[in-house]
Amino acid sequence: MLTLKVITENPEAVIEGLTRKHFDAKELITTVIELDKTRRNTQVVLDANLAELNNISKSIGQLMKEGKKEEAEIARAKVNEMKEGNKALEETKTNAELEIQNILVQIPNLPHESVPNGRVAEDNVIERTGGAIPELSEDALPHWDLAKKYDLIDFELGVKITGAGFPVYKGYGCRLQRALINFFLDNAREAGYLEIQPPYVVNADSGYGTGQLPDKEGQMYHATVDDLYLIPTAEVPVTNIYRDVILNDADLPIKNTAYSACFRREAGSYGKDVRGLNRLHQFDKVEIVRIDKPEHSYESLTEMVNYVQTLVEKLELPWRILRLCGGDMSFTSALTFDFEVYSAAQKRWLEVSSVSNFESYQANRLKCRYRDENKKTQLCHTLNGSAMALPRIVAALLENNQTPEGIRIPKALIPYTGFDLIK
Repeated sequence: MLTLKVITENPEAVIEGLTRKHFDAKELITTVIELDKTRRNTQVVLDANLAELNNISKSIGQLMKEGKKEEAEIARAKVNEMKEGNKALEETKTNAELEIQNILVQIPNLPHESVPNGRVAEDNVIERTGGAIPELSEDALPHWDLAKKYDLIDFELGVKITGAGFPVYKGYGCRLQRALINFFLDNAREAGYLEIQPPYVVNADSGYGTGQLPDKEGQMYHATVDDLYLIPTAEVPVTNIYRDVILNDADLPIKNTAYSACFRREAGSYGKDVRGLNRLHQFDKVEIVRIDKPEHSYESLTEMVNYVQTLVEKLELPWRILRLCGGDMSFTSALTFDFEVYSAAQKRWLEVSSVSNFESYQANRLKCRYRDENKKTQLCHTLNGSAMALPRIVAALLENNQTPEGIRIPKALIPYTGFDLIK
């Protein structure tokens, strides 16, 4: 969340900045400023009262020594009266602080100055592209038909066992999944990321820390009896490793990677976007997470984007990178780059990765800090990216590499699959 300091020092700039995310923050910002004034003014009165209480309390002993019992009793009554008044003041201050906190979590992160203006996905800016779009025969099949033809994925069986969006992988389909996971993890390790194996469920504090909670859109699966949440991405447990932690300057940047299953309700999804592997409730993903110093975080973001580019290139997929416009960005992001690969049978681009810098927005919620060279405590910057999500990668690999003999496996992936062709 945005810091109170950022909001109170330049509220007009915050309001103006958030209009680029098409968020009207004026009323919320005005309320926060008024509540902060109440909080600060109340604290001033409390501090003065406490000083006076201290002086009166000291005087009571002296009055008793001097035999001025009546004056001492009056002083005691004054102390009791002031203590009761202070309780009311403490309650006023606490209520103001709680209300400020409740409002701050409703305000999105400010977009970086380089974020394009725009409201919808069509307004995103293509940064660069690569790879050749394959020319398939007229009888080329979409991945859901290829999955059935080669007995790779059974969507109907998943519906029987659980419901739509929970496919069952089989045979070569399982081996391809496992190969991609290991391929992505090995590449991340070689790029300097430390592998983490996190839990797949988290508590409410963790969901709050990375911004998934409050879950206004109802996208998280909630185990209500234990008040735990199935993770929508490994970003959540991995970033929360650093919740309530003060790091040393020399520790940064921290680079972690993690494989996990991911669970998303995808409420409101419909149409062609949900066919086959295009949109699932459960899927596999390898995530990269960085914790960094503010002055270095955008250099880290560039490094992360370049790294994800190497993955799609090694998989021989046609790709493009989009700089997201303000209206298409997530609530918590300051700057996001999306990767898309071309699905030749569907004749459309599929998003396979988002790489984002959250600046101090998550860190402020997490209380993730570091001590700088002057031993002063500062908020970190947090970044993450998909490296990568499997379903649409699998969809593009199957469609783009179909041949009369079978489905060709990209050269870089063969050591992981153990086969070069799905027959």
